[in-house]
Amino acid sequence: MRVISLGFVGAVALAVVGLPRPMLAVPQQPQEYPQFAMEQPDLRAAAEQIFALTNQARAQAGVASLQWDPTLAAAAQQHCRMMVEHGELSHRYDGEPDLTSRAAQAGAHFRLIEENVADAPSTSAIHMAWMQSLEHRQNLLSPEVDHVGIAVESVHGELYAVADYSAALENLSPMQVEARAAALLRASGVSILPDPTLARSACTGDADPSRFPFARPAWMIRWQNSDLSNLPEPLLKQLALRKYRKAAIGSCPAQDNGGTFTSYRVAVLLY
Repeated sequence: MRVISLGFVGAVALAVVGLPRPMLAVPQQPQEYPQFAMEQPDLRAAAEQIFALTNQARAQAGVASLQWDPTLAAAAQQHCRMMVEHGELSHRYDGEPDLTSRAAQAGAHFRLIEENVADAPSTSAIHMAWMQSLEHRQNLLSPEVDHVGIAVESVHGELYAVADYSAALENLSPMQVEARAAALLRASGVSILPDPTLARSACTGDADPSRFPFARPAWMIRWQNSDLSNLPEPLLKQLALRKYRKAAIGSCPAQDNGGTFTSYRVAVLLY
């Protein structure tokens, strides 16, 4: 029986800065898990059994249950088949994309992603092995992840399993991103200009707002983040001065994230 784990965290940036994610350490608690007969394994049922055991363990640890993500399951399935082909455990084989790329290519949107892999005779043995390994247990019980996709393959009575855990994100359009930012700005007493054209150009860097004499902002900021629930600190400090009455907001494609972690890029011009 073998297990290995892996985790990645997305970039959060004003000037694209990576932030490390602290890992949760949960004390081990001895417990019994039911044995599932796997003489002629139903691989979909096996994945569902590991999913059920995962949420059972999270409930016992006081952590919210995970939701099933079919895109993560597809990425996990692709990698699980490669583990079978190679006959050994790894998070990446020669010529294979890394975990973040595999998940993104499958259609997942996330700001954090982790992976557990194992091989063992049964689903309960796989789950028990993950629970008895500190790093795997941290991934499985992490309060920062909310979705999972699991895949299982069987060879000569041995099960290979991959579990991809993520902190999922919505896939928002530029207009939806601008609407989220606008709501936060209005709460600070600033009205939003109806035309986002200049702000969108400023977002991509295609235009310098200081060169537009009739629409020159008093202050501007560009930032990139996966979290749209709060405005960046430099912008909040400017808004606290109460000297701006209007703002233009523009969103554009994220930059320098490798096309994997989901993040949003925004420009705000203050007048």
